[in-house]
Amino acid sequence: MSNLQDFGFGTQIRKSPYFDATVKWGAQGFSVYNHMYIPRDFGDPEQNFWNLVNDAILCDVAVERQVEITGPDAAEFTQMLTPRDLSKLAVGQCKYIIITNAEGGILNDPVLLRLEENRFWISLADSDILLWAQGVAVNSGLDVTIHEPDISPLQLQGPKSGEVMKALFGESIMDLKYYWLREVELNGIPLIVSRTGWSSELGYELYLQDGSQGEELWETIMKAGQSFNLKPGHTSSIRRIEGGMLSYHADMDIRTNPYELGLDRLINVDMEADFIGKAALQKIRDEGVSRKQVGLVIDCPALKGPNTTFWPITKDDKQVGNVTSAVYSPRLEQNIALAMVSTEVTHIGTELEVETSNGTSKATVVEKPFYDPKKKITSSIL
Repeated sequence: MSNLQDFGFGTQIRKSPYFDATVKWGAQGFSVYNHMYIPRDFGDPEQNFWNLVNDAILCDVAVERQVEITGPDAAEFTQMLTPRDLSKLAVGQCKYIIITNAEGGILNDPVLLRLEENRFWISLADSDILLWAQGVAVNSGLDVTIHEPDISPLQLQGPKSGEVMKALFGESIMDLKYYWLREVELNGIPLIVSRTGWSSELGYELYLQDGSQGEELWETIMKAGQSFNLKPGHTSSIRRIEGGMLSYHADMDIRTNPYELGLDRLINVDMEADFIGKAALQKIRDEGVSRKQVGLVIDCPALKGPNTTFWPITKDDKQVGNVTSAVYSPRLEQNIALAMVSTEVTHIGTELEVETSNGTSKATVVEKPFYDPKKKITSSIL
């Protein structure tokens, strides 16, 4: 077992309520996300992938910090942060949104949860939206309160995650619909449970509302999942790239706009409500974009792990873009990648060259997602 003293950058990097439990259950390495440790290594990442797609894994994602927005003007303020139309967002519903700045650049791509009429959580990717939202609120003229509550999510993901949830909460949890949430208790532990996750598999997120009960919650879930082959794990780069799921700072950042990512469905520049970046996004929509995200299959020996730099892509000796996320998929038996390239090379079947960790390799533009393109797995009726 790893020694807890092996991990440490000082008190400025926070540990999650599940930190000790994950080390006990075999976490061997951590990275930093939203100023917190996140377990990134439970041994073989390929085995972690198979555990996810065949059975179920439990992941500490307390790094998905929540920004809570409350107050009489909470709904109007939350709409101001995103180009996605929230007018039909019901209490108890979740939506994947993007948060844009005045230039239309992406600041975050969180899940939004509406817990009450005037109470929202923004479940964050890796950037400081608490500070952004508080700054926006100062000059908004709206009556809102914005803070980070004591909330720490876990992800329970994989085809058997529903069985584990049933063992924990009973049959009634089975009617929780895709992208909806419910308030529940587990042995007196207060939770919000949503049918969401970052895996492209059937899955749930369990939002702990009392950090002091983190270890108890982890152990309770692992015990309930024993007969379903539940394993401790980490978010799978293989599965999320197969599913075309985006990673902030890798596949997009403040210099990326949603049209470049094909996220047009998340933008309504014609709605009556105002939001930050509306004029910029209207202009981008009307003028078009010069680059777009594509899927690639890279023809080289199996990659030994995800890329750690943005690999240059060339066509006829001219650089036309970069690979943003790449990995070997043992299921597809291919090297697959997400890339941002010039629009003139986005056609399916276009042949390109990529400077990979294996040297210069041929690559072909393909449809994405690479697996389960209709998202039938995640949204299926149980």
